[in-house]
Amino acid sequence: MNVSSIIVQTAPSYKEAVLKNLEERKEICDVFYHDEKGRIIVTIEGKNIEEEIRKLNILQKIPNVIAADMVYAYSEEELDADQNAFLFRDDIPPILNNDDIKAEDIVYQGHLKKDTCK
Repeated sequence: MNVSSIIVQTAPSYKEAVLKNLEERKEICDVFYHDEKGRIIVTIEGKNIEEEIRKLNILQKIPNVIAADMVYAYSEEELDADQNAFLFRDDIPPILNNDDIKAEDIVYQGHLKKDTCK
């Protein structure tokens, strides 16, 4: 599951019309905030990045939208892949993955590949 936040920008005079249009598109986005300057913050969700990009493109084509830009993205799949890649690296010293050693007992000596304990 991917979740992203989008800032939608419109002219203040069109803010209410754009807000109404966004709120009618519950299957595309959720509206969270707007201000008097025409900035509207929404979130979109998708099963993958392609679905999110499709939804972003729809938002960008709403009448009177000046810009709709993704400012934050979270991808559960990417996070899982990165965590697995990090956890199962061969170059991490075993001392750093040893749950029997307390962090305060590890003495840093300028080299992460040395196994040094008090």
